[in-house]
Amino acid sequence: MLDIRNFDHIGIRISNRIASVSFYELLGFEQIADGGYDDGHPLVMLHPSGININLLGPATAKAGENVLMDEVEKYPGITHLAVKVKDAEATEAFVIENGIAITGRREFRGTKTIFIRDPDRNVLELVGPGPSVAQLIAEHVHA
Repeated sequence: MLDIRNFDHIGIRISNRIASVSFYELLGFEQIADGGYDDGHPLVMLHPSGININLLGPATAKAGENVLMDEVEKYPGITHLAVKVKDAEATEAFVIENGIAITGRREFRGTKTIFIRDPDRNVLELVGPGPSVAQLIAEHVHA
């Protein structure tokens, strides 16, 4: 077994630097480095929570489409990024106030979750307080 401690970063390919950086800044991320975006290297975005995302670009095909979520065929790959939020209601109010579309929602055993998409339709799951999604699913399956 590997002695894994946590995720270091998540890479997300984007097509529009300005739109994507603005979106993630709205969520609280700060661009701390440009590793050479125009040459396919990351824009490093760091959130005060310690979450680090690398925005990679530029995308050269299917801009604004998420082939992992929006296509009829189901390709392998990472379909979404899920993050825990402190307050589900405040998060939903923030999303609505900032004109971000809620593309899905789920509530299970009091844990409220909403789904949003970035400018390239990459899915972010915003999970409210309560048990982890892993725990909720395991309890549901084994019930």
